[in-house]
Amino acid sequence: MSAIPPIPLSTLPEQALGVRTHCPYCAFQCGILMGEDLGGDMPRVSGDPHFPVNNGQLCIKGWSSAALLQHPQRVTTPQLRDEQGSWRDATWDEALDFVASKMIALRDQYGADANGVFGSGALTNEKAYLLGKFARVALGTANIDYNGRFCMSSAAAAQNRAFGLDRGLPFPVADVEHAEVVMLIGANTADTLPPMMQWFDRQKAAGGRLIVADPRRSSTARVANLFLQVTPGTDLALANGLLYVAIEERLTDEHYIADRTTGFDAVQAIALQYHPARVERLTGIPEAQLRQAVRWLATAHSSMVLTGRGTEQHSKGVDSVHAWINLMLALGKVGKPNSGYGTLTGQGNGQGGREHGQKADQLPGYRLIEVDAHRAAVAQVWGVDPSTLPRKGKSACELLDSLGPGGVRSLFVMGSNVAVAAPHLSRLEPKLKSLDLLVVCDAFHNETSAHAHVFLPVFQWAEEDGTMTNLEGRVIRRRIVARPPTGPRGDLEVFHELAMRLGCGEKFALRTAESAFNELRRATAGAPADYSGITYAKIEHQDGVFWPCPSEEHTGSPRMFTERFAHADGRAKFFAVEHRAAGEEPDAEFPLLFTTGRYKEHYNSGAQTRTVGRLVNAQPVPRLEIHPRLARRHRVVTGSRVTIESRRAKVEFVAEVTPDIRPDTLFAPFHWGGRSAANLLTSAALDPVSRMPEFKLAAVRIAKVKT
Repeated sequence: MSAIPPIPLSTLPEQALGVRTHCPYCAFQCGILMGEDLGGDMPRVSGDPHFPVNNGQLCIKGWSSAALLQHPQRVTTPQLRDEQGSWRDATWDEALDFVASKMIALRDQYGADANGVFGSGALTNEKAYLLGKFARVALGTANIDYNGRFCMSSAAAAQNRAFGLDRGLPFPVADVEHAEVVMLIGANTADTLPPMMQWFDRQKAAGGRLIVADPRRSSTARVANLFLQVTPGTDLALANGLLYVAIEERLTDEHYIADRTTGFDAVQAIALQYHPARVERLTGIPEAQLRQAVRWLATAHSSMVLTGRGTEQHSKGVDSVHAWINLMLALGKVGKPNSGYGTLTGQGNGQGGREHGQKADQLPGYRLIEVDAHRAAVAQVWGVDPSTLPRKGKSACELLDSLGPGGVRSLFVMGSNVAVAAPHLSRLEPKLKSLDLLVVCDAFHNETSAHAHVFLPVFQWAEEDGTMTNLEGRVIRRRIVARPPTGPRGDLEVFHELAMRLGCGEKFALRTAESAFNELRRATAGAPADYSGITYAKIEHQDGVFWPCPSEEHTGSPRMFTERFAHADGRAKFFAVEHRAAGEEPDAEFPLLFTTGRYKEHYNSGAQTRTVGRLVNAQPVPRLEIHPRLARRHRVVTGSRVTIESRRAKVEFVAEVTPDIRPDTLFAPFHWGGRSAANLLTSAALDPVSRMPEFKLAAVRIAKVKT
């Protein structure tokens, strides 16, 4: 994709005048223009017509994003719990002194790993980088992870193993327009990444075909040329079944397999066990549709498969992604123009957030904390002895499960609402309450801060500089477009102040986002996710820079794997994977499948969007989708209050009867907390590789109906 220089404000129409920045929500990271007034009235928001990802389009969340900036519920003063359990205002020095003294006392009494850190895929690259450094250098703890473990971790693990490198989309999103066939699996793009639909519209207008596999006839599925209404938890079987047909009909690319891959024979042996009749029984997809889908993918000059959380959020999520990668490798599509495999990253900085040290097993640049050479490279930049860096810690769910006496006794949470986002929530609440110290850094109170001892109010997205890495691997700039109110502080200042109290303030004396980014560049030099050649000036000039970018002369890497993969031998690896039961399958006691997803009006745990009146009015409550056949059996009508029960909890929803859901499946969004939290029902079964929880499948029953 050609570089597009920033547009001088004087060349834009008067109504579009503003500062170029990016939306605070999803990984599409739409370009927006914010009104030039940095104070007084709420800044105007419009789509940036010159940013080549969204081309001026925004969703309802983007249009209403400025409502967060002057919201009356915003917290502007640090708060501490008093002896009665109520919040009281505190000075910054009092709050930070309290936090640091508790962290030091717990470290001295129980060891460094008694302090835990929980980050977010919403943090800028600079903040994600410094949070990982803070955990390992200032606290010395191994126990840091983040909410991206709940989102993209299965696809990341599979891409790393198959390709030697994980970048959500290894090609620009604009390539979608030129693909003759696109298959979406477990991805409702119209609701989760609405402005991305323009690329599918263009693809179809050019004569392309769109295939969607999903348990629901979602807004995305309704525009598909071919809709596969798959049974939840059977995506792996579906992919293996498509590969069976490709082998049987001689649609595989034998030259590509021989020249660019290893391990196909083992995959072929397993795929040949997935006869279409067997796959139809497992998935519910008729044989004719199976054959149609794989013929389209195989015979098209260009085709791509894109997965979402519906495929990945399972206890076999990594293997499911491998099955789709196997298919596209066997068809010879990966690395070809407008073709291949990619995952649609969810959180705003889900890509950058997983690259720079928030994960328990990683250091900046996708280096691994257990590899001595990687530890040494980062330690040199940080000015510490490699032996002082902790080893691999607990993954997100395991970290949360360890909270309390005998485990992690303090938790520092930045940008994440774990009390809504985590699975099996009824188990988490008492653990949060048992902590000696729970610190939440945010702009608004949420379900997690309800259990906190300290609340530190910090700047919002529009009030500080930083970089994000969108779903294509394009590193972009967020800019200051609004003045913060008096009281909140920037996260970089919080890191520095706490680090000073912990005895290593000089390691965090990075007062600007650009200085933090420049240290990140040095820490990633030579790493798989190499940002060393990316500068703020280059981002400005090119409208974003695709990593890897190993030198300032390098222009970035929009397309990956065109000539070789990132393994030492340059080849991609097939992984033989078998369909297996979910962590929990329906039975006579709990006979129905329950799955979760999102509304276009809300975002993740809803901590931001449930404060915006326009979004709440559009979707005020979570609604349970139920098929008419199942609804008649239980005497449910639209508007009924239906109590759903799993082995872990009961949740009451308002029913929406619709033929768009499978008759054996129930669906609800997960944006709400409290007694409306869908994740009370989900289980904490984990993928053995990615440690991803199984959000997308739980066995449930209808316990009560009130009409």
